[in-house]
Amino acid sequence: MNAVLEVSGLTKQYDGVRAVDSLTFSLAEHTATALIGPNGSGKTTTLSMLAGLLRQSSGTIRFSGAGKDPRSAIGFLPQYPNFFPWMTAIEYMELAAGLTGIGGRDVRTACEKTLGFVGLGDAGKKRIGGFSGGMKQRLGLAQAIIHRPALLLLDEPVSALDPAGRREVMEMLKEIGETSTILYSTHILNDAEEMTDQLLFLRSGKLIEQGPLRQVREKYGGSGFRVSFSDREAAEQFAGAAPWTARVDGPAVMISGDAVSMEALLRFASEHPAGITGIGRASVRLEDIFMKVVGKP
Repeated sequence: MNAVLEVSGLTKQYDGVRAVDSLTFSLAEHTATALIGPNGSGKTTTLSMLAGLLRQSSGTIRFSGAGKDPRSAIGFLPQYPNFFPWMTAIEYMELAAGLTGIGGRDVRTACEKTLGFVGLGDAGKKRIGGFSGGMKQRLGLAQAIIHRPALLLLDEPVSALDPAGRREVMEMLKEIGETSTILYSTHILNDAEEMTDQLLFLRSGKLIEQGPLRQVREKYGGSGFRVSFSDREAAEQFAGAAPWTARVDGPAVMISGDAVSMEALLRFASEHPAGITGIGRASVRLEDIFMKVVGKP
């Protein structure tokens, strides 16, 4: 798969302090990559350098999706987008379209279509000053995709949305990902689990872990199993009798520990079968992986 973006040794230094320290990674065409890390880890600084809004101190950024100026093929949504409150949404979109080189008689149609795609089809003639935070977030996404960029950079794209809005935007991003490569930062780890081909973990400006979600899960997940039950009471009885570390999770028991094996678990389950509806390997949560990775010395 072709690489749309290749980053090598990317560094940003302020007064002797490295906000971003020697990042090296690549983004394959039509993939989604989640940039994850605690506050102050360098996510926004990294995205700003990739978008051409901030000059790096050292390192190289190679983009294969455009000609002399790769910014023409990049869409960028900052975490806190700024707008002109006196403008209507359609006026703002026409401004954004012009800045990306879109012109001609079809500009208005393209802007209206993009507003409709992000759920603002009925708000085109309304002034942005009266928009809610969620509407502004959608408008920010619209301006980032008006020119159908090859690379879409998103800084916390769903942070201002309610759960229903987050779901809608994540579905939009999946559709956009069919024609664009996406790199997005997020602190909502459930979203990263839902839409990512690659994970990049930052801590103190350094890339401390990276790889496909499945690979990272295998590395940090350890050994564990999930035993499902018909009700919580049966799960609690099973957990109390289990010879391994057992945690009740609703009508299920999570079994962990290096000593446990599927063979041993099945044997024990056959001796304590009450209420069991299923047994399988547990899928470790990205939140648990995050705590393990950022907690590494």
